[in-house]
Amino acid sequence: MFTVFTHRLRTALVLAVPVVLAACGSSESSQNVTGLSAAAKLGEQIFHDPSLSASGQLACSGCHIDTQAFADNVAVPTGGVDMKTPGFRNAPSLLYMNTTPAFFFASDGTPTGGFNRDGRAASLVEQAQRPLLAAHEMANGTPDAVVTKLKAAAYASDFKAVFGQNIFDQGTAAFDRALFALASYEREDPKFHPFSSRYDAFLAGKARLSAQEMNGLALFNNPLKGNCAACHPSGKGSDGSPPLFTDFSFDNLGVPRNADIPANADANYYDLGLCGPERSDLASRTDLCGAFKVPTLRNLDKTAPYFHNGRFATLEDAVRFYVRRDTNPEEWYPVNADGSVNKFDDLPAAYKKNVNVSEGPYNRVPGDAPALDESEIADLVAFLKTLTDGYTGP
Repeated sequence: MFTVFTHRLRTALVLAVPVVLAACGSSESSQNVTGLSAAAKLGEQIFHDPSLSASGQLACSGCHIDTQAFADNVAVPTGGVDMKTPGFRNAPSLLYMNTTPAFFFASDGTPTGGFNRDGRAASLVEQAQRPLLAAHEMANGTPDAVVTKLKAAAYASDFKAVFGQNIFDQGTAAFDRALFALASYEREDPKFHPFSSRYDAFLAGKARLSAQEMNGLALFNNPLKGNCAACHPSGKGSDGSPPLFTDFSFDNLGVPRNADIPANADANYYDLGLCGPERSDLASRTDLCGAFKVPTLRNLDKTAPYFHNGRFATLEDAVRFYVRRDTNPEEWYPVNADGSVNKFDDLPAAYKKNVNVSEGPYNRVPGDAPALDESEIADLVAFLKTLTDGYTGP
């Protein structure tokens, strides 16, 4: 039974895969970057255009805010035709998504790659369809509805200049071209993959880390302490490429249920990641239920709240959960009337066995000391903050 994924340190896959949007929101302005292709410049306009939503108020850039590492600051965004329809998952950052491989099972059976938090999209273009169409996001319903809005957009003439004067007369072809334009924008614009953190400068010998940050890095890499590097490799690739801080695998961490997600008011509703309900092709793989994609840790201090359900509001609490989940479960899960803890409360009982309890820091029980004490948690958080892009020196 493939129940727990044993993560291995491996060179991160850096594949030239087109990148597109993942969700929706209010419009933000942005200047074109010199050197972008015409399609990418068009994609930038599409990315910031609220008129492409059913409400006329939602643009991709509202749930993917550039000052927040192209993520959002709420547990789940709301959208739809009335701007009141709640989503189901925390909006992920769009940074470095151009490095993500398509979903596959590695030779040892580890599910790897793919887009969205459950890896269900076969390509980045496929990923872009759902936000434009889904009832709780931009709520267009059909590609034709999107094409109608593209025809009326302020940049319609630019769209025809790039894709042909008759593009709007070719059925849903304009919808596909819009997805291509979005992919081009996120693939080409360096702000989506800047590699400009202080840690990048440190690896290049152009910056120093403080004693606290260096200790945090050591804790990050130490398999007997944080063991973070097991899923989030911190070293350069064999070709000298900067680390992506994800191995693109999936893990089941037993993250606590988030009452702020309206769907969770139904006691029978569970978001099970790889095996549904959003993804259907792996529904029979019950050993995968509850597993979600390992995200990059780059720009982590800008992307709160954390995890697929936005359960933790601060980076400190997210790290604290990792190291105290098993030693102090009462801090994170409901306590039953008899004093027992309803551990892993966001999973049906049958799937609680899928939670990773074998790798550090999860291989502990109540009465054990956590893998990190409060001082070490502070050191690790200090290191994680060096992964924020935009460092300019000295």
